[in-house]
Amino acid sequence: MVCKMLVLEEAQTLFPGLSDHISLTQSPTLTMQSPGKSLKEALLGAQSDGRLTAGVYESAKIMTDDPDSVSFCVLAMDEDFQCDIALQIHFTLIQSFCFDNDISIVRVSDTQRVAEIVGDKAQLEDAHCVLITNPAEGSWEDPALEKLHLFCEESRNVNDWVPEIVLPER
Repeated sequence: MVCKMLVLEEAQTLFPGLSDHISLTQSPTLTMQSPGKSLKEALLGAQSDGRLTAGVYESAKIMTDDPDSVSFCVLAMDEDFQCDIALQIHFTLIQSFCFDNDISIVRVSDTQRVAEIVGDKAQLEDAHCVLITNPAEGSWEDPALEKLHLFCEESRNVNDWVPEIVLPER
């Protein structure tokens, strides 16, 4: 895998015109080996800094009141998602809002795991949508969040507009 990365980097250096083609055929997970680990780190970091909002309605309120403060969005689904039309509509609206406001967005197929990371299990329904807001002015950027933004950008380059991430186990 490392050799493949070096070959791709060297090819991009030697043939700058090929860089667009290489980035389109390159898998987003090639550059970022563990987006799930970065997502977990970003969620925990945002939670400790008080920059985390969980819940569909709470997230919609922040997106409406101050969309520029939102840095990242996580939509978590479970087995009941296919039967919950209201939640599907909310997800569609949230995705559209994120696209319109250049907010990076990912899907996670394990609502329970997201709930374990961001709060207690009693608030499972609040874990369907989780927002990370921007760090305070003058603070250091969150490296895990930067990796996630890059992952989302690379995913969009291969027409995967809402990539799915698998969170690591404990």
